[in-house]
Amino acid sequence: MSVINESGASLPVIDLSLLAGTDQQRQQLARLLADVCLQTGFFYVSHHGISETLISRVFKESQALFNLPDAEKEAINKSLSKANRGYEPLKGQTLEPGSPPDLKEGFYIGQELDDSDPRVMAGRFNQGANQWPHALPAFRNTMMEYFEALNALSGRIMEALALSLGLAHDFFEDFCQQPISTLRLLHYPPQPPNPAPGEKGCGAHTDFGGITVLLLDDKPGLQVWDVKGDRWINADPVPGTFVVNLGDMIARWTNDRYRSTLHRVVNTSGAERYSVPFFFSGNPDHQVSCLPTCLAEGDQPHYPSTTVEAHLMDMYRRTYA
Repeated sequence: MSVINESGASLPVIDLSLLAGTDQQRQQLARLLADVCLQTGFFYVSHHGISETLISRVFKESQALFNLPDAEKEAINKSLSKANRGYEPLKGQTLEPGSPPDLKEGFYIGQELDDSDPRVMAGRFNQGANQWPHALPAFRNTMMEYFEALNALSGRIMEALALSLGLAHDFFEDFCQQPISTLRLLHYPPQPPNPAPGEKGCGAHTDFGGITVLLLDDKPGLQVWDVKGDRWINADPVPGTFVVNLGDMIARWTNDRYRSTLHRVVNTSGAERYSVPFFFSGNPDHQVSCLPTCLAEGDQPHYPSTTVEAHLMDMYRRTYA
């Protein structure tokens, strides 16, 4: 099954229920996933197991957050957090160098860790407590329930990726233990009628972690760069699915066999647009070295071995230098 959009291009829909099927179905899943990861590194997943009720609650609370008065949002600005958690104002980020600031506001959530946690006491990267909007009593429980559900879903996607790479289904099991994960709520106002040159909701970029599991509302806007076609593909919302894309760490891990692809957001819907990306980067101590199935005889790894944490810290330094 594929999704045809206005450009005439398509992104595949991967049925994740095949992961629990017969050996033949798992092999089918592995082939389909390998093909798309070799091409765009972007795909939809269906039969993911996340309830529509929970998804509706997430969107309801996200909209309520961004509708709060500016003063209440600024009181939980992420600049007040040692762990990069909290509110990011409109035009607070510029993902595409040389372009105007992104036309979006956001909110960052991670695993809830208090000051007594050994990871926090050791000053580990992006580990700590969240900031919460006190005016929204259901917000915290809703987001943490969704956070845990997406951690579990990400683990299943990593299992499918292992099969696609010719590895044992549990190859990434240790990687998925105590992962660095970030849930990000995003609000895009309508694109202005006369935008500044290059101004858009979210500038062209690749994600620098492991995988991103993206929840879309019913508004279009996400665009994926098609290298072969030299054009942008519209990854429009498909009910009942998430969009998944590979980050730079997966490209590094696979010796650039799998793609980490440029993508951007241009909200031309004329309406408010909301999305919820979940960034899954795995255990901070896990070793990232060229996978055995991704190195042909006589070839050399493109990158030295590193850890998840070291990779993320390096990418953050490059981005925010």
